[in-house]
Amino acid sequence: MDGIHITGGGWEATVQPADGAGLTRLRFAGQDILVPAPGGTRLGGPFGAFWMIPWANRLDGGRLGPHRLPINRPQDGTAIHGLSRDRAWTVAQAAPDRVSLTQSVEGSPYRYAAHLAMTAAEDGFTLDLAVTNTGQDPMPFGAGWHPWFVRPPGTRLAFRATHRCTHDARCLPVSAAPTAGLDGGEDAFLGLDTHFAGWDGAARIAWPGLDLTIAATGALATNLQVYAPPPQPVLCVEPSSHLPDAPNRPDLAPLGPMRVLAPGDVLTGVIRLTAECSHPPGGAA
Repeated sequence: MDGIHITGGGWEATVQPADGAGLTRLRFAGQDILVPAPGGTRLGGPFGAFWMIPWANRLDGGRLGPHRLPINRPQDGTAIHGLSRDRAWTVAQAAPDRVSLTQSVEGSPYRYAAHLAMTAAEDGFTLDLAVTNTGQDPMPFGAGWHPWFVRPPGTRLAFRATHRCTHDARCLPVSAAPTAGLDGGEDAFLGLDTHFAGWDGAARIAWPGLDLTIAATGALATNLQVYAPPPQPVLCVEPSSHLPDAPNRPDLAPLGPMRVLAPGDVLTGVIRLTAECSHPPGGAA
């Protein structure tokens, strides 16, 4: 899958419209930001990045009020990561430094139209999302972005949040405790598959030689999932609009409810990545 290549401001990205509008490559100044997808491989493994629409993370039993969504993770009985990543997107516009894509889903219970613009520029790599409820009934909506960032030795992660969730064996939240967020190296995040609420929309990943800042606004600036499986050199820092399984967790849902959209209402969010080389490649730190 060749995809669409965009470049600008030191950024290089490969977008896959046929594969959920995911990214199979993202680089800055010649350095990988995301784990690159093996050639010809569809997204779904520990590489690239994909979108989670119209919900993020897990729904227990696929339950969404009176509706039942398809279980796509049978080992834990959950509907995970939404519908958009398994469906093709249509290219609306493409230029050397940007691409705009659309996706329409006409199903049950969800009917929606999504618009995604990605831009590579001097002020960063920007992902701008809008999701419209095109159905006839109000529906809970959510969204999230699931990047697989590289994790070389010496990686550090820092962000602020107000609550850290504990979870059960299926990674569904069961409680939440106050927190200041996270600031540290692998000792602080390795092994996590943990949800943070009250996120302020900013996170920083520091790699040897390169610093990355994640700045989210709108619906994507409230909640953050951190996943760092020890056997793999990856780090997932996932901006999302709601708590996992929020519709089925009334005690925890105030920490990140899904947003009920009336017909025609829109959920919007923007993620901007900025990067800075902390010292010249091969130079002293």
